[in-house]
Amino acid sequence: MKYLCLIYYDERRVDDMTDEQWAALVEQCIANGERLRESGHFLAGEPLQSVRTAKTVRVREGSVSVVDGPFAETREQLAGFYMLEAQDLDEAVRLAAKIPPAQLGSIEVRPLRQLPDR
Repeated sequence: MKYLCLIYYDERRVDDMTDEQWAALVEQCIANGERLRESGHFLAGEPLQSVRTAKTVRVREGSVSVVDGPFAETREQLAGFYMLEAQDLDEAVRLAAKIPPAQLGSIEVRPLRQLPDR
């Protein structure tokens, strides 16, 4: 089954990192991705740019509104994702616990909903 692991952390923590600290975190992420790829669990994953680059789009009664930033103001922002293949939710949670940014914030693990073939 496929699981989406949404990575959240407070961007200010990352902004406050030294270049060396950031490089170490990136290296941990690359190594973790390689281990997951080799084990057959990793399907896809990408980091996101800062919420400062985001736009939120809404359509209500045919009218489009676009605002700067994420939908809600929170302390933690969506920073990236991993798409994993796992036997069940328990295995997906164990794998998510090894995603390095979990040390900075949180990882939301959600099973993908299977849509019927059309």
